[in-house]
Amino acid sequence: MERTIQQWADAITSSVETVFYGKRRVIRKLLCAILSRGHVLLEDVPGTGKTILARALANSLGTQFKRLQCTPDLLPADVLGVTIWSAEQQKFLFRQGPIMTNMLLVDEINRATPRTQAALLEAMAERQISIDGRRLQLPDPFFLVATENPVEFEGTFPLPEAQKDRFLLSLSIGYPDTAAEAVMLESQRQITHPVEALKSLTGPEEIVALQESVTRIHVDSSLRDYMLALTVASRNHPSVRLGVSPRGSLALYRASQAWAAMEGRSYVIPEDIKGLVADVFRKRLILHPESIIKNISVERIIESIIDSVPVPVFKEGV
Repeated sequence: MERTIQQWADAITSSVETVFYGKRRVIRKLLCAILSRGHVLLEDVPGTGKTILARALANSLGTQFKRLQCTPDLLPADVLGVTIWSAEQQKFLFRQGPIMTNMLLVDEINRATPRTQAALLEAMAERQISIDGRRLQLPDPFFLVATENPVEFEGTFPLPEAQKDRFLLSLSIGYPDTAAEAVMLESQRQITHPVEALKSLTGPEEIVALQESVTRIHVDSSLRDYMLALTVASRNHPSVRLGVSPRGSLALYRASQAWAAMEGRSYVIPEDIKGLVADVFRKRLILHPESIIKNISVERIIESIIDSVPVPVFKEGV
């Protein structure tokens, strides 16, 4: 018997929660991005478990997983792959890079140079790479999780706007509460990390099938107009120099469909949209210099955008 998207999401969430404590909503938003065929930027201070979260998710998903540790000397060929001459076979052979996987963890992405960061753009947008005059399709599904430490500036390179726009969601984990941290300390009494014991609960075929199912989640025309109104409000906000792009409104649309499916519904409601606006918009807003000088936060601007757009009168059900 096939699982529903809600059953699938609940099973994966419960698995990851056994090693990543007290952050259920963060886990579910990562699953939301996967179901939406999107990518996630995890931005937080060091030590909050960004890498452990990605590893736990990969183990539970049962997909091929690779990790790319970014450094200033990392080259595009180290990401995409390189063609080398084989003296034994007397021909050129392509040695694929870590990007040829289902799930790629790009750790500390802002430590890579702009040239290397740019090597990820085509893969994130089109799920393919171009190398030596040919195009190679990436495995399906393909999901990229990038981590970034915002408090470290020495030896880092800011992400270009085009790159940030390709992340479906931008999430901040935050510190765990005291109870969750106590459980984490207790779990470290064993020699191996608990994440190593996680079992695969799904696989690429099921994930692709669920991604296709998400596209059939109903979005009422009034809610579609609501998303567009939020996007337009971001572009017209007095503190914002550059608002959310059409790619951003599409990200909100797809993410709301996935979230509704994870909640066990066949249709989107306004609360789905409102709960995702901040994560979709956060990295897509470019503020005026005056706003930055006045210390006006992006979070405050997003709150004002949500408050300024009337929520449509919506009757649940299709």
